[in-house]
Amino acid sequence: MKKVIEVKNLSKAYKTLKVLEHVSFDVKEGEILGFLGPNGSGKTTTIHCILTLLRFNEGTINIFGEEMKPDSYELKRQIGVVFQEVAVFEELSVFDNIDYFCGLYIQDKKQRKQYVEEAIQFVGLEHYKTFYPKQLSGGLLRRLNIACGIAHKPRLIFLDEPTVAVDPQSRNNILEGIKKLREQGATIIYTTHYMEEVDILCDRIIILDQGKILAEGTPNELKELANIEEKITVEVTNMTEKIIEGIRKFKTVDQVMFEEGILVVTYHKGKNNLSQLVDYLKENKVVYHKIFSERPTLNDVFLQLTGKELRD
Repeated sequence: MKKVIEVKNLSKAYKTLKVLEHVSFDVKEGEILGFLGPNGSGKTTTIHCILTLLRFNEGTINIFGEEMKPDSYELKRQIGVVFQEVAVFEELSVFDNIDYFCGLYIQDKKQRKQYVEEAIQFVGLEHYKTFYPKQLSGGLLRRLNIACGIAHKPRLIFLDEPTVAVDPQSRNNILEGIKKLREQGATIIYTTHYMEEVDILCDRIIILDQGKILAEGTPNELKELANIEEKITVEVTNMTEKIIEGIRKFKTVDQVMFEEGILVVTYHKGKNNLSQLVDYLKENKVVYHKIFSERPTLNDVFLQLTGKELRD
């Protein structure tokens, strides 16, 4: 499979502050790559370096087999970018916004009109062509933002948090649209904080933190890194520290957390964990309600690798 992006030994620093340290990765043709990391991890800096929006101190970046430079205009014509912040013109209608951004790449008016119509249909804005941005809901505005970024039919697309603060219907529309883009041959770099989206969409994932790649692989490969065989969650109404300490002493228990009536027990291995826990709760007269067992999620992997402390 061809490599669409090749990043080698990418480093970026602001005076003494190292933002990226020797980051290297590839993106293969036709895949959706999830690019994850907590706030301040270096995700945005990496993307800006790839797009030559930032100068970097060391490394090389190739796109479609060519070195990416600030004046690589032919390469840039094949790239679509949808940033998290909605960037459209308030004084232009839906149609005219998309036409403007498409016109930056497509000069032929007939072809451009066709592309704009196809982009409008793609994001489901057929009934809103004459609307202005201030007349659109948050979800529709997001869809307009995406249409502006992909109307010129780019081969490589960067999507930065495209589903932030949208309603469930728009979110579903956006996710289905991303799948269609891949089916049409696009290669996609996808950043988000919604781990369930990554699990559904992405062929491969990179987790970045403090300017370094911590892990890389398919969703299932990353879940194996969590060292968690099972996670059991229980809603309880009475719990003491003594009971919690008793659970921590189980041979296969990895971690026990209790907060606001929710008990979460993770296990690194073993069988019959659920029945053992239920029996223990009954013996100690703990009243429990909902209880369920699950395999580790990408969220578990992410927190284990990057830590649980809040980031600014």
